[in-house]
Amino acid sequence: MFMTAVVHENALVESLVRALPRSLDQANGLGESDAELLRLPGTDLLLAITTDAIVEEIEAGLYRDPYLIGWMTVMSSASDLAAVGADPLGILLSQTLPQDAPLAFLNRMQQGVRDACAACGLPVLGGDTNRSPRLHVASSAVGTVPAAEAMLRSGCRPGDRLFASGPLGIGSAFAFEALTRPDREPDVPFLPIARVREGQLIRRFASSCMDSSDGTLATLDEIMRQSHVGMKLDASVDELLHPAARRIAEAAGLPAWTLLAGPHGEFELTFSVPRHRCREFLTVAARSGWHPLPLGQARALPGLELGPRDSCMSLDTGAVRNLAGDAPQDIGRFVEGLMKLAGAGYSGA
Repeated sequence: MFMTAVVHENALVESLVRALPRSLDQANGLGESDAELLRLPGTDLLLAITTDAIVEEIEAGLYRDPYLIGWMTVMSSASDLAAVGADPLGILLSQTLPQDAPLAFLNRMQQGVRDACAACGLPVLGGDTNRSPRLHVASSAVGTVPAAEAMLRSGCRPGDRLFASGPLGIGSAFAFEALTRPDREPDVPFLPIARVREGQLIRRFASSCMDSSDGTLATLDEIMRQSHVGMKLDASVDELLHPAARRIAEAAGLPAWTLLAGPHGEFELTFSVPRHRCREFLTVAARSGWHPLPLGQARALPGLELGPRDSCMSLDTGAVRNLAGDAPQDIGRFVEGLMKLAGAGYSGA
């Protein structure tokens, strides 16, 4: 394994699917892309298909507002389509509803579903509805992508430039507020929109791509593991963070970089572009009114370095992911663990 730390979720998934059959038409390896990619015989297209549930977020108290629950039911899968550059075809919904759920709650949740589908161009193709003591919602989204342009997590090469589709850290800031102040709604503007149109543009240039739904550092770690590269982020942490994330970090007395480490992300796309294609890519992006956020570059040396030279720190991103898995809702323990991992290597944000 490229990274020395064993990532718990990856190891679990590998153990669960090891003996299961896979399609001969599958174009991606296990964990190699955000959506599964299947060759469509007789065409130059791949079918992109993905499924996602948000049970953990609901049970942890992270998603409490019914509109947000409905919205994220759609966005969690739509963002996976965006990360492979797919053109959306539609979405299937699975909704298991409590018997005593108020009609107003359900109506508000469906408004979130409707508005998210409209924002992503995803018609509802069908689904399944059941009753249970606990709320359980999930979605499966489908789309197509030209086979020559489908984006994987494994194509990043040393020298490639790294970008994000927008500011980072807002997902961690939202989770921090929700889990440390469960008696009130988070004071963070969290309503992410899957970057479908950006993904369709990125696919013409990118060597790798992944959405940041699991947090920025976890996303970078996975691209590094899949592509067998290291990374140097040249931008300062303040340049990378969403203003609301910086505000939350300052109010809580946290080093700003910790808002990149949380296991709940902002659903931006994190991607690499070969150096010789960067000028053309940035020109095309600017013409569309979009200005990607520069992060740094990939390199042959393993591991991740964060920040400019005068305030640089090295992080074991695999260990950060393990820490999040060990203490998913214990914010104090998680932050304490991050400080230990950073150690003397941290010299400012």
